Amino acid sequence: MNWLTDFFTDPANWSGSNAIPVRLLEHLEFSVIALLLAALIGVPLGLLIGHTGRGGVLVVVSANVARALPTLGLLVLLVLLFGTASVWPVLIPLIALAVPPILVNTFEGIRGVDPELRDAAYGMGLRGPQVLGRVLVPVALPLILLGLRLAAVQIVATAAVAAYVGLGGLGRYIIDGLATQKYEQVVGGSVLIVLFALAAQALFAVAQRVTVSPGVSQRVRIR
Repeated sequence: MNWLTDFFTDPANWSGSNAIPVRLLEHLEFSVIALLLAALIGVPLGLLIGHTGRGGVLVVVSANVARALPTLGLLVLLVLLFGTASVWPVLIPLIALAVPPILVNTFEGIRGVDPELRDAAYGMGLRGPQVLGRVLVPVALPLILLGLRLAAVQIVATAAVAAYVGLGGLGRYIIDGLATQKYEQVVGGSVLIVLFALAAQALFAVAQRVTVSPGVSQRVRIR
């Protein structure tokens, strides 16, 4: 507990280029950009494959391949190839890590919609894109948000590896603290990352409460 208190009460940790707000913003930048790009890849693909029923094998294979990628190894390789002049060596491994849960949950959410509901929508004269947007997506939204939430938490936790190759983020406190044996920095940085991940969890919980209709939420709980 003394280490934690020393870290958060040290004025040096609240000013300068290594200040907590600066490192937090760097970590937030990595996380938000990676999540947005992963969502732009995973959500449309999941919607398309789930709606058409074609390419389910692709979902499973791509998800397993992406999960098997060693994030730190890929990060080091990209830094060796492209340097640290941009954030892409960090973003690419994070995107590869985040796409599988988004893709799989979006696909399963659309595929899991009651076929009778789908047939009723077509019977009312709706066309394919209308059925997808007005019927399937609202029903599948809890699973889609679950995929985004899982991806966000994984990104926040894993973005700490950016510090391993000299980039910023909250991981700097862990890497630098271990290198200089300043363990209060290690503990403080770890706590900040955990709090960041919990905040991401809470944000998506609020988003689900606001965006998912009560009828769909009740149906999900019953199932």
